[in-house]
Amino acid sequence: MLKTSICGLLLFVALPLCLFSQNTSKIAPKREFRGVWVATVSNIDWPSKPGLSIDSQKQELIGLLERHKANGINAIMLQVRPAADAFYSKSREPWSQWLMGKQGLAPAPGYDPLEFAIKEAHFRGIELHAWFNPYRATMSPGAVMHETHMTKKRPDLFFTYAGKKQFDPGIPEVREYIVQVILDVVKGYDVDGIHFDDYFYPYKVEGQRINDATTFAKYGTGFTDVGDWRRNNVNMLIKQLNDSIHFYKHYVKFGVSPFGIWRNKYEDSIGSATAGLSNYAELFADSRKWVQEGWVDYINPQIYFSFTRRVAPFATLVDWWSNNTFGRHLYIGQAAYLVNQRSEAAWSIPNQIPEQVRYLRKNTRVQGSVYFSSKSFTNVARAVGDSLKNDLYHYPALPPQMPWLDDIVPNAPRQLSAEALNDGIHLKWLRPLKAKDGETASGYVIYRFEEGEEISILDPKNILKISYEEFSSFIDTNAEKGKRYNYLVTALDRLKNESEPSGSVGVLR
Repeated sequence: MLKTSICGLLLFVALPLCLFSQNTSKIAPKREFRGVWVATVSNIDWPSKPGLSIDSQKQELIGLLERHKANGINAIMLQVRPAADAFYSKSREPWSQWLMGKQGLAPAPGYDPLEFAIKEAHFRGIELHAWFNPYRATMSPGAVMHETHMTKKRPDLFFTYAGKKQFDPGIPEVREYIVQVILDVVKGYDVDGIHFDDYFYPYKVEGQRINDATTFAKYGTGFTDVGDWRRNNVNMLIKQLNDSIHFYKHYVKFGVSPFGIWRNKYEDSIGSATAGLSNYAELFADSRKWVQEGWVDYINPQIYFSFTRRVAPFATLVDWWSNNTFGRHLYIGQAAYLVNQRSEAAWSIPNQIPEQVRYLRKNTRVQGSVYFSSKSFTNVARAVGDSLKNDLYHYPALPPQMPWLDDIVPNAPRQLSAEALNDGIHLKWLRPLKAKDGETASGYVIYRFEEGEEISILDPKNILKISYEEFSSFIDTNAEKGKRYNYLVTALDRLKNESEPSGSVGVLR
């Protein structure tokens, strides 16, 4: 996710709406994607170091989720397969070295990091998107691989570039294998999304060449240009994954976070008015095509640039992508890790990222942000976190809806009741009846209104709690004694379609 350039320091790197998705204001939209990447590779974000006890790993993750929830974040992109290895037990690949310190070394029996992360995220009203690196197999020339690692079992499926091994995207068996690896997670875990970052064919390194001539000779029928063939290889994986994910679970979102520039205008008349490294030419990733063809549910370009970045201004790229979404969601990757860095004077301006968020909110074709990375909010970007918590993300938000996957809203919760007891207001309700698609509720939103306040679920300031669990009770411990409140509850389905509210109930604390 962090990028260096080819030439010195070139660039850094990635409908119809129903009543409930309308914004009551540009300051506090009720529907907005607010994500953060949690990188496990090299222990960038979590766990803080390999070999921690299970209790320490859990406490670190809970602390991380609590910090992000406090800042208003509603989605975590958790890296579960950094290098053809796994942070989950239901895997055909070995345990990651960044978990217990040695590849293939399992944690304590009964502990599944991904399963634990999903449970804790959903309890806090946070989506969990499983982040995969599809092709990367090793991170360094001297990496020690477990005997069950695919580089050991099937060395014929890889090429080596700059000392690192990578799956060869041109081999059909590679694509099939990667799809099955990801389907292990789709079928085995309650994830909300499957997420790729920007690593497809490798970033160029001076003096290196991709050693896939033999693969091209064998599988390149119909192509005269190796670049077109490489792009088609990646396209086939993206399409196959989209089809496969939604075949098994229609509600699991599929998104990709490519490098911020698709093509420059000097390369293609429909490209952006920029002059930097391009996905299309350098990485053989035709990211615009994936959106145009509807092969992804969201595109999340890493626009890790300031407003004044000469070769690639932030606003220029946001505007370009917003004109090329083809009805899919657009979330902007923002560079929390660059705050206060000396690479560019603009990053020393305290409001650089807050102003970027405000710019995004002016564009109705942008549905949110994802920040790289989690740890940045505990060091260089702490002030940004404060801005999110106290201002921009002060009120909670639901993720934006995806009507092309599901536009059927659930039925309302039934028989809501409220009772004032010593420890707070106790709310209880019954699950809704099944909607016409067979879904009941996969989560709930609880709203609270003070006496005399207009009862409307359009304003996020009245949201008391969002949870993606199937509980049917809640205790409001923050209600003030002597005050009267009204409560409503709505149901959410897996794609966060929201029901009509239950009947309101009033109670004196």
